[in-house]
Amino acid sequence: MSIVRALARPMLASSFILAGIDRLRHADQTVAQLAPVLRPLSSALPIEASEKTLARALAATQVGAGVLLATGKLARPAAVILALTAALTTVVEYRNADTSTKENRAHRRNQLTKNIGLIGGALLASVDTAGRPGLAWRAEKLIESGKKNTKKQLKSADKSVRALAHDVTGQ
Repeated sequence: MSIVRALARPMLASSFILAGIDRLRHADQTVAQLAPVLRPLSSALPIEASEKTLARALAATQVGAGVLLATGKLARPAAVILALTAALTTVVEYRNADTSTKENRAHRRNQLTKNIGLIGGALLASVDTAGRPGLAWRAEKLIESGKKNTKKQLKSADKSVRALAHDVTGQ
């Protein structure tokens, strides 16, 4: 792992981890804040789950994914989860923010900008292959290799058939 990745992943993850811990500690505030999302989700689930339980699960997911990203374990899926949870909370926070004063509107804009930056960082981390080829590149190279091998085998078979035909016909 490069030194940039070794430093950047924990730096990016720290914001998500701290936000998740804060949401775990203040689950009632999280429920109030995310009620527009948690209420329909709670009623749609086949199991009985309170909004507070869902808020805690979301917060724990954010902490867990943040720790995975920081340690570099399953970093790409963890980054996707962080981007999704951050996008969800960003939308809800933006819609519910107080805009009664100029300062509040400026604060809402600054929070939105910060959150968009964090989502962008998480999205970049989700496509970071850590210097190793991604699955798409590997698949493409495998297909190219297969085509080359098939072409060689067809040429070899063609030569063999022509030689056999030449021997049979005597020409």
